[in-house]
Amino acid sequence: MELPGLAFAVWMFICFYASVDGYPSGKVREACTSMIPCHGSSPQLLPEHTITVNRTEFKPGDNIEVHLSGPDFEGFFIQARDAEHLDSPAVGSFMLVDRRLSQLLTCGRTKNSAVSHTSKAKKKHIKVYWIAPGNAPKRVQFLATVVKKYKTFWVKIPGPIVSQPNVPSPTTPLHATSEAMSTSHLISYLSKPFNASGCGSMKFCIRNPSNCDPESASCFFLSFQQEKSSVFIEMSGPSEGYLAFALSHDQWMGGDDAYLCVNEDHHVYVSTAYLKGRSPPVLYSENALEDVSWRLVDGVLQCSFRRSIRLPAYKERFNLDGSYYIFLADGEASEGGLIYKHRRQPLITNGMYNVTGLPQDIGGSRSPRLLKAHGALMFVAWITAVSIGVIVARFFKPVWSHSFLFGKEMWFQVHRILMLTAVMLTSISFVLPFIYRGGWSQQAGFHPYLGCTVMALTIFQPLMAGFRPSRHAPRRQLFNWFHWSAGTTARILAVVTMFLGMDLPALDLPDPWDTYTMIGFVAWHVGTDVLLEIHSYCLVRKVEVIEDDRVQILQSLTSAEAEGRLFKQIVLTIYVCGNMVFLFAFLAAINQI
Repeated sequence: MELPGLAFAVWMFICFYASVDGYPSGKVREACTSMIPCHGSSPQLLPEHTITVNRTEFKPGDNIEVHLSGPDFEGFFIQARDAEHLDSPAVGSFMLVDRRLSQLLTCGRTKNSAVSHTSKAKKKHIKVYWIAPGNAPKRVQFLATVVKKYKTFWVKIPGPIVSQPNVPSPTTPLHATSEAMSTSHLISYLSKPFNASGCGSMKFCIRNPSNCDPESASCFFLSFQQEKSSVFIEMSGPSEGYLAFALSHDQWMGGDDAYLCVNEDHHVYVSTAYLKGRSPPVLYSENALEDVSWRLVDGVLQCSFRRSIRLPAYKERFNLDGSYYIFLADGEASEGGLIYKHRRQPLITNGMYNVTGLPQDIGGSRSPRLLKAHGALMFVAWITAVSIGVIVARFFKPVWSHSFLFGKEMWFQVHRILMLTAVMLTSISFVLPFIYRGGWSQQAGFHPYLGCTVMALTIFQPLMAGFRPSRHAPRRQLFNWFHWSAGTTARILAVVTMFLGMDLPALDLPDPWDTYTMIGFVAWHVGTDVLLEIHSYCLVRKVEVIEDDRVQILQSLTSAEAEGRLFKQIVLTIYVCGNMVFLFAFLAAINQI
């Protein structure tokens, strides 16, 4: 395909003088219109790659298989456009088959209207689905840009043209066109999305987030409605791979009765399964299920089915009139229906429920209570107790040197109380994951190793303090150095450990909010420490008044000390309030998951 001379010249000017780089990550929205990669060289003329489809005709709502294949290539960019106006915006939307190789992009106002690569890894074949919109033109052509190497690429490789045989005429009433557009993505048996009417009164519902609308693209929904000797089940959630729920006698995977809705080549199949430990589920056919229906629209997967309350012929199926913990999980599925382990913790009900009993409308948690308590106690210990205790010991000796609490200097007692509180909270928090896991976790990365190191240093600090030499002993300086070194190391490792723990599947605080908030806390603490250090330095310089009048020196010392006390107390008050804000933010986030 040959570019017009003027367009090619403009393109070369932009590439060389606008400093536009390539897109190894596939985020090529800037190329939505031209489909030209700015790699600093001219495109090849004779394409080596081909685009194929599985059908040549369509109607609104149909899905068409689109294949891009050829010799090894690193990058690609696929669109569908009006065949009569190839410079017009992209038409329709795409659905992925393998997220590891391809990703969806939004060009213009059309969501998911283009597909590109995810990395520079070499590939020979890409398969996606194109979903025909309600307002599609009569003839649609697929175009692809393919990058073999950085300076070897082809632009707008022409693909096959697909057409719709019966296009509404321009005189078609407006309401008919609107209706066609509104139903353009209905490609399954379900004619409309689920709703929450009857939840808590006629059917047992689980929703995450709480009270969310099943029609929302962010709502996970599961409902059970008893109808004589059977139960009608609806499951819905944002997933292009699979959704699954399981009935369990405990809050651990293993020995559970599971039901999966899996997207395979843009068609959903429903299957029962039996979970054995953490092994992949053992899938069975759905012959124990009736009235199976499904719907897959805009990344939201929905399926419904009916099963008898008791199934004596199927030993792995639980009776639905018993009480169980209920799991709700989602994950990715590859071509052929192979499912992958869910990337995040499943939603688990907080108690055991009988879905055929009293209708309820409940939520659940993606983090077990013991692990929530573990995270909350660690935040309390290290964001409040340790941080404030360090500031007090470092800067408030001269401020509170003449104030006493329980017979000891106030700064020392406050420091000791805060640090012993931190030791107690850290010790309690430390054992909770072991109680929950029943041992060591092999899937938590470096978090448990660093956590054990922090725990050891936390115990070592008060033990070492118990053997503290007297103030004027020769070994006091050595003790001070070891005490400071061990404490500083523990604080640094604790922050790193919390960074790692916040993104583990069992807790998984909102990302990137958790990272930014923790960075904010570290900056807040370091900033306060630096401010007080600068103030202390300035105070020392101020009282170093070299004068012969001794009274003047004493007056300077007294005035400076008074100013220093007031400033430090104000800073400490503001610092404690700031720490409370960070603490409550983390505790609120933990409570929401």
